[in-house]
Amino acid sequence: MFSALQRAPDERREYWMREALRAAYEARDRDEVPIGTCVVVVDELLAVSGNRTRTDCDPTAHAEIVALREAARKFGNYRLTEAVVYSTIEPCAMCAGALIQARVKGLVYGATDEKAGAVESHFHICDAEQLNHRVEIVKGVLEAECRALMQDFFRTRR
Repeated sequence: MFSALQRAPDERREYWMREALRAAYEARDRDEVPIGTCVVVVDELLAVSGNRTRTDCDPTAHAEIVALREAARKFGNYRLTEAVVYSTIEPCAMCAGALIQARVKGLVYGATDEKAGAVESHFHICDAEQLNHRVEIVKGVLEAECRALMQDFFRTRR
């Protein structure tokens, strides 16, 4: 049996992932690691952000964290139980933990992160039995573009 998130039309998931990609390209242009995230509730954009760690001199200013903060302020509650988060790459441990704390409904991400991914690559934070919340996951949306953006960014720096 498939959930509503899994049954959502591919074009809607791709539409929101393109919003996240737009933020990732903007982050890249600021010399940030090119990761973008948007938070959507019932097909309405609440927040969108790219990484801001260098810009804000803040190690916690990952795209997911910045977008969750903005969405919670707009929503008037840190519990974003109807929110779906779109991220260009699999979230790290900090960001996956924030998804649990925010009680988001779902996560859609583009490319896996073999080095630091904490949703499925190294840890399974979003569906850990020990935690009191589970996040529904859809992966691989616009995966090739999301992966290429990261690879190109790091290729020019090494």
